[in-house]
Amino acid sequence: MKRLLYIGHVWPEPRSSAAGGRVLSILAAFERDDWHITFASAAEPGPRSEGLDGLVDETASIVLNDASFDGFVRSAAPDVVIFDRFMIEEQFGWRVEAECPDALRVLDSVDLHCLRRVRGASKPAGRDQASNAGPHDQQLRDALLRSDDAKREIASVLRSDLTLVISRFELGLLTQCFSVPQRLLHYVPFMLEADPSRAMPSFEARSNFATIGNFMHAPNADSVRWLHDEIWPLLRKRLPQAELLVYGAYTPTAIERLDNAATGFRVKGWAPDALAALSQARVCLAPLRFGAGLKGKIADAMSAGTPTVTTPVGAEAMHSCETHTARAFENWPGAIADDPRAIADAAAALHDDCDRWQRAQRLGFDLIAECFDEKAHSRDLLAAIDDARTHCQARRDENFTGAMLRHHHHRATEFMARWIEAKNRSS
Repeated sequence: MKRLLYIGHVWPEPRSSAAGGRVLSILAAFERDDWHITFASAAEPGPRSEGLDGLVDETASIVLNDASFDGFVRSAAPDVVIFDRFMIEEQFGWRVEAECPDALRVLDSVDLHCLRRVRGASKPAGRDQASNAGPHDQQLRDALLRSDDAKREIASVLRSDLTLVISRFELGLLTQCFSVPQRLLHYVPFMLEADPSRAMPSFEARSNFATIGNFMHAPNADSVRWLHDEIWPLLRKRLPQAELLVYGAYTPTAIERLDNAATGFRVKGWAPDALAALSQARVCLAPLRFGAGLKGKIADAMSAGTPTVTTPVGAEAMHSCETHTARAFENWPGAIADDPRAIADAAAALHDDCDRWQRAQRLGFDLIAECFDEKAHSRDLLAAIDDARTHCQARRDENFTGAMLRHHHHRATEFMARWIEAKNRSS
């Protein structure tokens, strides 16, 4: 039996974050192909960690900077190891290579951390800032090439045998800005099952607006503050009886204090069922001013049959299987705008126009089927893994830059880890 070891940055919380749901989707693809799956993490399970029971064969708690991992990974004897984000590859990659040199080392980038950090540093975004720039934009490229985060992250990509990339936009950045060979990358977006026949509330049965997102993710907190300060007052003037329901896991006190019945800005906290919450709203608002990857809230809204008003950075890489085009914006399941008044106008129009709303809902179902089909992406992922395993040594021989980076990084990381381990024993 083929053996997979997935080393998680955290334990999955699929009802709190899109990243947690995507991890489970990836593991499910291997489970359907009869792999023996072990999930391990140095983090403690959170209060909403779930989804691994019945999906993986084993779970394990591992320790950072500790030789106990060496014995653990030898015993696990994986054919494939997936590192959840570049920080995990930095920590455990050299140990996996030393103990299981024949195992395929795969990085799940989740999204490009360096892109999110560069964009966050340039907010508030606006139409002229790096948040709306494409992969060919010189300002964005220059900022990324100067980024220390990018140096770490791209080094991790090059050290790995294969990297899973969630966004076609980020694929473009990796190949065009950082010159990463295409053969080292594989596109794995959200893997969703389109079901437009599923019973859901009609236009007439819905009301109001909703937004949702894990507040441990900085772009979500920024989005809600922008909604509260600039967008919602304009929208409330258009629709004086409307409410905006704000859902999100790990809601901080500063966001909770924005709750105000008089203005219709209602902070509801964690939604145990995101689709159920979104399916009660007529419109989802996702005015993201920075970020990276794909936006889980928008995927959930499409699955719930709820049109979304978002920004260019929110719609990035979700609007079409091909490159960013004006036609893709025209076929967006809702509206895309980049200033408060335009967002408010588009949201009000969708809320009150049944024909426009129903067309947007259909476009959302079509988009899921076209771009995020679970069966197609699961099949392609397994085929990419199989090809990379078959040609593993040849791929490593061709990747001299990766070998060089592994040599220097692994030595430096090993010495640091062993120093920390010795320090911990003596304390």
